[in-house]
Amino acid sequence: MPVTITPLGALKITDEGAFEGLPLYQRLRESLIDDGVSFYVAEGAIAHEDAARVLNLAYWDPEADAEVLSEASLSADQLAHNAWHRVAYGKLGAAAASPAGLLLAESIASASDLYWVGRLIGHAEGSEFLETQVPAMTDAAFAAGFDEADVERLLTEAAQDPTRAFEALRQLLFDTSMRLYRAQSLVDASACLSEAAAHPMGPLLHHYEISTWILFNRAYADRAAPDDEARRVDAELRAAPDAIAWLYDSWLS
Repeated sequence: MPVTITPLGALKITDEGAFEGLPLYQRLRESLIDDGVSFYVAEGAIAHEDAARVLNLAYWDPEADAEVLSEASLSADQLAHNAWHRVAYGKLGAAAASPAGLLLAESIASASDLYWVGRLIGHAEGSEFLETQVPAMTDAAFAAGFDEADVERLLTEAAQDPTRAFEALRQLLFDTSMRLYRAQSLVDASACLSEAAAHPMGPLLHHYEISTWILFNRAYADRAAPDDEARRVDAELRAAPDAIAWLYDSWLS
């Protein structure tokens, strides 16, 4: 078998020292342990990042074990990303399979990147996560036509209020991906991307695999599934004074 099922406890977690002091990370890790979640570790000819990326992007299943790894290790932020998906799948019920449910889960898991950046800047400067994510976010912003001042503004705001930055990015990712999923033409999709670029978090939009989210939803989302719970959670997060606290209390406590 080219992949082996490996429990979380048998994996090396890299960069965890930077995250261990964060209660949200600790609880996300505990949720994976509580659920007995395992990962797939690639072997032989497919034990490399490119093959793992293909398997994850094209064949990921929210009902199955967590993602495919190219080796028996994962980073702390990967662990948290997987945990968000598992928690969302459990909490959203039937709505988890709907387009809104799938995209809500992805927007939460992905926007958490900016939350972690905000929490770690100035506190864990040796973090591998910061050393890779900040340049990657910067490159995405530059490629989209934004400048250094835009990136500096976003990073400063994230460091000052990580929760507010998380929720602003989550809303952009959710709203944009839902509009793109429903777009009936190239013109509609183009207008959506143009408006998203004007959002305060617009410089970070193309840091994320939006196209893959849309294609996955078109292939696998259950269009007949009720999405009331996903809509309710989205509304609750928008109204909450602290979206991270809402998720912690409602989904992780």
